[in-house]
Amino acid sequence: MNSYIQKGTPQYWRAISALFLGSLAAFGVIYCTQPLIPVFSREFNLTPAVSSLAMSFASGGMAVAMFAIACLAGSLDRKLTMVISILGSALLVIPITLSSDFTTIVVCRAAQGVFAAGFPAIAMAYINEEFAPEIRGLVIGIYVSGTSIGGLSSRLIVSTITDFFSWKVALASIGLVGLLISVWFYLAIPKSKHFLPHHHSLRTIASDLVQNLRHPIIIRLYVIAFAILGAFMAVYNYIGYPLMAPPYNLSQTAVGALFTLYLIGTFSSTFMGGLSDRFGPAKILSLSIFIMLCGGLITLMSSLVIKIAGLAVFTFGFFGSHSVASSWVGKCCPGDKARAASLYLLFYYFGASVVGTVGGLFLAQYGWPGVVLIAGLILGGALLLSRMLYSDDSVMWSQAHH
Repeated sequence: MNSYIQKGTPQYWRAISALFLGSLAAFGVIYCTQPLIPVFSREFNLTPAVSSLAMSFASGGMAVAMFAIACLAGSLDRKLTMVISILGSALLVIPITLSSDFTTIVVCRAAQGVFAAGFPAIAMAYINEEFAPEIRGLVIGIYVSGTSIGGLSSRLIVSTITDFFSWKVALASIGLVGLLISVWFYLAIPKSKHFLPHHHSLRTIASDLVQNLRHPIIIRLYVIAFAILGAFMAVYNYIGYPLMAPPYNLSQTAVGALFTLYLIGTFSSTFMGGLSDRFGPAKILSLSIFIMLCGGLITLMSSLVIKIAGLAVFTFGFFGSHSVASSWVGKCCPGDKARAASLYLLFYYFGASVVGTVGGLFLAQYGWPGVVLIAGLILGGALLLSRMLYSDDSVMWSQAHH
């Protein structure tokens, strides 16, 4: 037992600081271009949909890589994989900032997504293997806080630096921070002591995946995951376009500050998760998606204050629905929970890639109401699926609690 990392030891402080900063770097790199979508439109004379590919290719690359790494995780060295993840995604900022061609940026963003995926795909396994059992929940909480702070802070930093200098200087700053963190991570994180390499046959992996896709609850939760993040990314990808135009004329910094609304998710994910334990996940999932729909409709109002309030409601509903859906997959998974979770994330991030880009087509054709329309249609479908999870038969409900 003494070989586990114990709370309060020097090894503990080095490890949790490395994990926190590593998650901050990995998710910071992924989301740093989201506030730049309107900037890319102006810089390269692109439509909103094409400009959004800087985000969509990153989330798509991350989706595929996380799924592949999760299937191969039993044979991958923990420390080496995480170091390569942070270092590789940071180094790819160099060709992005030197490029005057948007195609190069998109290709590099896809590669960044692939590299960045290595960190979240392995970090949870490392925590569960190396830390003393009684502090794993605490360490996971610290790690998760790094993911949310990383995504939020990178958006704020990039928006502000872009306003005062340029988007290239902004992204270079994110890349430099990532490089410094990768060095600290390599020096600070202890090597794995409890990792035992093991290999699963392709037949075993395929059997697990098919079992999940045939499960009546899980497959619906996967589709819901696709829908909720897809709608969420569509709204946040394009909210800058109407707000930076008349009559609002907000600055890049002000639009970037809207991402602080993500902090609402810290409360709503916990609050709605607690309600799901009390009233059942199906009802609370439906409620959360309905809240997203209402928030989206409120953003159609012309008042800036009401529009931002609608965005806050929308954000509350998203984090609540994601919290309930992702935890429900783990509860009713009949096989390997890691692979079930990785398949959930595959659908989740593909939703961001597909709907996040399609929303731009609706923006170009119908303006902001078009974005709300496509998000509303997709969320309406997700709401119907969530209703089916508890209105069809009680067998599903009993399966979900095993």
